[in-house]
Amino acid sequence: MSSVRSSSGRGGRRLKNEINVVPYIDVMLVLLVIFMVTAPLITPGVIELPSVGQAANIAATPIEIQIAEDGSISWRKREAGSTNKPVERNALAQTILSQMTPDQPVVIAADGKVPYESVMKVMDDLRSNGITKLGLLVDQKGSGTTKPAKPAKR
Repeated sequence: MSSVRSSSGRGGRRLKNEINVVPYIDVMLVLLVIFMVTAPLITPGVIELPSVGQAANIAATPIEIQIAEDGSISWRKREAGSTNKPVERNALAQTILSQMTPDQPVVIAADGKVPYESVMKVMDDLRSNGITKLGLLVDQKGSGTTKPAKPAKR
């Protein structure tokens, strides 16, 4: 038995070599609507950063550590007439421990151009040597004078 073919030489159905993208577009539009509806319902993480205007006064006179722009470190007691005494970074913790009383806080006053990492290394050094009442000296809004921030307790 012989098969009968059409005059064009092909079978009855033509094969399509295209991809039908309409279902994919429908799925994308549904996903877009779902994300647009649910996005406002998701609450982002709220972080409360400390404000410079909320720095508290400290009852005890703190020891101030100053870090200059060039990286040099000095310290002084925050009393009238006291002067800055330079100290090497590796001897800073021992110097501060020998000069402070048990409840005396320590504040760090770093120049605005000092890298954050340098300030954190000094803080880490002090904490690892047992100084727990640490704070950062800040410039109050509108006052132009520096006041110690409330020391962090850990």
